[in-house]
Amino acid sequence: MSIRRADSLGGRAAIVGIGATEFSKDSGRSELKLAVEAVRAALDDAGLTPADVDGLVTFTMDTSPEITVAQAAGIGELSFFSRIHYGGGAACTTVQQAALAVASGIADVVVCYRAFNERSGRRFGSGVQRREPTAEGAALGWNLPYGLLTPASWVAMAARRYLHAYGLGPEVFGHVAVLDRRHAARNPAAYFHGKPITLADHAASRWIVDPLRLLDCCQETDGGQALVVTSVERARDLPRPPAVVVAAAQGAGRSQEQMTSYYRDGLTGLPETAVVARQLWRSSGLSPADIDVGILYDHFTPFVLMQLEEFGFCGPGEGGAFVAADALPLNTHGGQLGEAYLHGMNGIAEAVRQIRGTSVNQVAGAARTLVTAGTGVPTSGLVLGADG
Repeated sequence: MSIRRADSLGGRAAIVGIGATEFSKDSGRSELKLAVEAVRAALDDAGLTPADVDGLVTFTMDTSPEITVAQAAGIGELSFFSRIHYGGGAACTTVQQAALAVASGIADVVVCYRAFNERSGRRFGSGVQRREPTAEGAALGWNLPYGLLTPASWVAMAARRYLHAYGLGPEVFGHVAVLDRRHAARNPAAYFHGKPITLADHAASRWIVDPLRLLDCCQETDGGQALVVTSVERARDLPRPPAVVVAAAQGAGRSQEQMTSYYRDGLTGLPETAVVARQLWRSSGLSPADIDVGILYDHFTPFVLMQLEEFGFCGPGEGGAFVAADALPLNTHGGQLGEAYLHGMNGIAEAVRQIRGTSVNQVAGAARTLVTAGTGVPTSGLVLGADG
């Protein structure tokens, strides 16, 4: 089983184009239009045309089907199309799927996209609404009667246990919020451009669900983001430096549920992230010391700390101190707390910019970036690197 050995995907595909709409709270247009704008922008960035594309990948939650996006964007025949489940946990898997298709010869150019009106339309932060019966819904049903109705409330259970286990206070979460907003303040594309915060601001923000405050929770965004994936060989003939897929992985832990995995052995870690971490390090031959920039999925600040610990950047309970010490450049675009909530796809774009050397918060000499996807659900991750 690949979960126990290195895979051979690394070095065979690269991200060669990134494109996005503006990030707003009211886009004023359909989610299909947002998707098409992002796809066209990514192709322009890659120096490719819609006629070059033969594959599309998105999320199961996306409302714009692959064939509809292809038609609206002027893309012709498709030999590959795929959708990934589990919300934000799907982000890095879209690139993994695209890379697998390219490496196997099923497709030559695959575009990954995600587009939604997540503020002016469906608001994921509002939690469980009317829905068709599913097995996932049945699992949530064990918790809903007790008031656990929203993503913030589901994460708060684990966050409270984390603080108790390590003798910490909720101020440790504030280091993530302050870091993200510091980077967002220098990013013209970020919703919170020019608006840094302090630890005092974090501590003064209103409670959402104890121990989470408003500034521990990511924003809600309207927008679209797209990424273009092709072979490393073809990438070398395109105008921009490629971000090579050094390693890609998916992971689900034992007794995994979607955001409510309360019956596992403990609540202070993220077993699904551990699965991804082991596979990324095993397949890439790298370790935390080899990573120049981390782009960690920050839907809620506590899970950023747990991700750092699961990946081995620091020990259990040490994530807050690690972030406070600026021990690794993190979320240089401002993250989903500061730039935009695009289910992690904008984080992958920032990782590409770091490899290219074009980030507004550029890390000198950045050659390897770690990107993670949504946690608390089956998740995914990437290591991207410079060519050669």
